[in-house]
Amino acid sequence: MLKRFISKFKKSPADPRQAEIIARQDHDISRDNISENALKVLYRLKKANYEGYLVGGGVRDLLLGESPKDFDIVTDATPEEVHALFRNSRLIGRRFRLVHVVYGRDVIEVATMRGHHDNAKGKHQSKKSDSGMLLRDNVYGTIDEDAVRRDFTINALYYDINDFAVHSYAGGMQDLKKRRLRLIGDPATRYREDPVRMLRAIRFAAKLDFSIDAASASPIKELAPLLLDIPAARLFEEVLKLFMAGYAHKTFALLEQYQLFEQLFPHTQQCLNEHQHYRSLVNFALINSDQRVAQGKSLTPAFLYSVFLWPCLLETARTLREQGVPDVPAMHQAATEVISNQQAHTSIPKRFTIPMKEIWDLQRRLERRQPRQIDSIIGHSRFRAAYDFVLLREQNGEKLDNAGDWWTHYQQQNPDALYQKPERPKYNPRNRSRNRRDDGPHRISKGRSDRSGQGNRDHDDNPHRVSKGESNRSHDDGPHRISKRPRKPSRD
Repeated sequence: MLKRFISKFKKSPADPRQAEIIARQDHDISRDNISENALKVLYRLKKANYEGYLVGGGVRDLLLGESPKDFDIVTDATPEEVHALFRNSRLIGRRFRLVHVVYGRDVIEVATMRGHHDNAKGKHQSKKSDSGMLLRDNVYGTIDEDAVRRDFTINALYYDINDFAVHSYAGGMQDLKKRRLRLIGDPATRYREDPVRMLRAIRFAAKLDFSIDAASASPIKELAPLLLDIPAARLFEEVLKLFMAGYAHKTFALLEQYQLFEQLFPHTQQCLNEHQHYRSLVNFALINSDQRVAQGKSLTPAFLYSVFLWPCLLETARTLREQGVPDVPAMHQAATEVISNQQAHTSIPKRFTIPMKEIWDLQRRLERRQPRQIDSIIGHSRFRAAYDFVLLREQNGEKLDNAGDWWTHYQQQNPDALYQKPERPKYNPRNRSRNRRDDGPHRISKGRSDRSGQGNRDHDDNPHRVSKGESNRSHDDGPHRISKRPRKPSRD
């Protein structure tokens, strides 16, 4: 009876607004493992009498014994107040107003604690689309309100710099121990607010080797088409996070399981469903990519996209050949069409589309191995990527007349023939004048520089073109052409 009476005055453990405080002696997070720049931000916020917490993935990874890639901070200071506090910061975002505090290549993201949408004072603070997607979210609140606004419970973890305790909301610490991924709030509503959360669920499940809670997983297939409302540029960034972090093969399997891959690459999914050998090619490529990341080797989005769109390229080129288009023009036209169609789903910057086309174009040349083209092929800047692509195709069972082995032996016998990336000149930020060319920013032809018999002029000479009649004029006249007409006398 007494226990029942006391329980009425206690918050339910399931209440996401109730924080579980884990004291310093009960967790393994040490400041030695936190970015020095993140600590600078936290201590400066504290000195200015603002609250500041390390939050989200950084705290999660530290508790799991891993090294976080970045550190995010949440504070009760507004973005404008944070920006005024740090000279090395910039305001970004309109949908979600944030501050980036920049320390060289290290960027610390600082967000203001979010509040509930019911507290919004107009559409400039909070706005939703007809489908329920958040178009603007700049309602500020307390740490308890901010925790409820987080997507997953394992991200509702806050590290307090004052007493070094961890604040866990919505059962985040329990889910972390059970290796379970669970959304805060109603899953369908949270996915409608931001459909990219479905991709984040897959990414975290693959990266952390967590299971997705049944209630959080059940609406994904039905709501997957909501990704079509997300800007293609944002989805391109999500694709890079999904497939370039070292767990691409498992991510691909989960995306197909929850019917999300077809929202990102619809034509590719169609080809994979109709031809299983394309699926095995993609699997081999993703396994090899994960191995490269584990070995610390580089991986380019151009190679990743060239693999994903290769089935589309072959099927489109086959259709064009059936219409009477010659083989080589069909491949070129198909490349343009395939990339253009993909741009509607995940945008691909031009710095990647050009290498993609070069990798595809080199496939035919690597197969044929014409003697007159050998030197130009192996000296091509995309040779290595194209060569790896050939090895993948042979690994997948394609008969290419042992092209992979032939090029492997040729590289071993002619190592100097490989393309060497030119070294960039060293830049000295302390003395910009030394980094400039001595002859100024404008190009001067050789004949012009020797026209007046002064081929080795001092660097103070004007770099602009000077007329023949003015070649003997003093350099104090300045860089502009001066008329020979006498100036009119003054009326004074």
